[in-house]
Amino acid sequence: MLSCGTMNPESTPVINTALLSFGMSGRVFHAPFIHLHPGFNLLGSWERSDKKITRAYPSTSSFDTLEQILEDPVVDLVIVNTPTLTHYDYARQALLHGKHVVVEKAFAGNVEEAIELRDLAEQQQCRLAVFQNRRWDSDFLAVKEILKQGVLGDIVEANLAYSRYDPGLSPKSHKEEPNSGSGNLKDLGPHVIDQALVLFGMPEAVFADIGITRDYSKVDDYFDILLSYADKRVHVKSGYFYKQPLPEFTLFGKKGCFIKSRADAQESQLDSGMTPDDDAYGMEPDSAVGLLYTGEVGENLVQKIPSPRGNYAEFYTRIYESIVHDQPEPVPADDGVRVMKVIDAAEKSCRKGRMIAI
Repeated sequence: MLSCGTMNPESTPVINTALLSFGMSGRVFHAPFIHLHPGFNLLGSWERSDKKITRAYPSTSSFDTLEQILEDPVVDLVIVNTPTLTHYDYARQALLHGKHVVVEKAFAGNVEEAIELRDLAEQQQCRLAVFQNRRWDSDFLAVKEILKQGVLGDIVEANLAYSRYDPGLSPKSHKEEPNSGSGNLKDLGPHVIDQALVLFGMPEAVFADIGITRDYSKVDDYFDILLSYADKRVHVKSGYFYKQPLPEFTLFGKKGCFIKSRADAQESQLDSGMTPDDDAYGMEPDSAVGLLYTGEVGENLVQKIPSPRGNYAEFYTRIYESIVHDQPEPVPADDGVRVMKVIDAAEKSCRKGRMIAI
């Protein structure tokens, strides 16, 4: 695939990678995996004020401007991990400069922007992937495995939630001021919507309730979206007032049900300084096992189902294979477009108060 930019087709190519931010996401979700993977070279990050990346990774550089990164012929891959309202602009600029690009969620401000980025990447012969790391959460991997085994039979209802208890407003203005990327629907929404689409595909229609529950909030912080399929109903929801959340994955089939908490440990482990090569990394506590209920009418057989190890490193393994060996992106731009189609339909549904066909 080495056609984008100036990357040299060596026997074992190394992808020179730059972050556009070294805040929480750069420090926790990206840098540790880029640093440990032998196929990547972490060049550094754009840092507007506080210079942190060189303290964490002494061999890196802190870039003062975006242009320094985009105009550097050494840079092969740009990670757009800045606020959502900048995703379209920064990703577009990087693609036009011949860089491969990874964009965090939400992929763009709307579906039109998402489609434009997808098409531009194809024109530029660059790889473009959406960083949907929650596909490699331990809890979600457990849900995928249960569905793959078919023990629940045909699914008739599923519920995926991302619940928090956080009634205060964020000190980050880009999160709390109305703009194309603010609000919970574009913050946690892409996680649960993407997970639902991975499990069940695109729905036929969407019905959504989107609202504000926090005092003084100017942006949505609650959503409950019904994804309607011919043979099932899937709810995805999120809010900030779940002091004691219910299990966030519940799947009901004609032969049984599976109940699982959202218990992936990777974010907290990485935030505390654990590295992905630690033996304990990605392992859920024993108390978080999923519960599988099966049996004939009148009987209730319960089985504890441990989760696989969570593994965000898989994303970077696959993006390497995509860029170097022309394999599919771990989360292709088309998948980002589909999530944005659901989000756009949900916003329209809430405005109009009716089901919106996809």
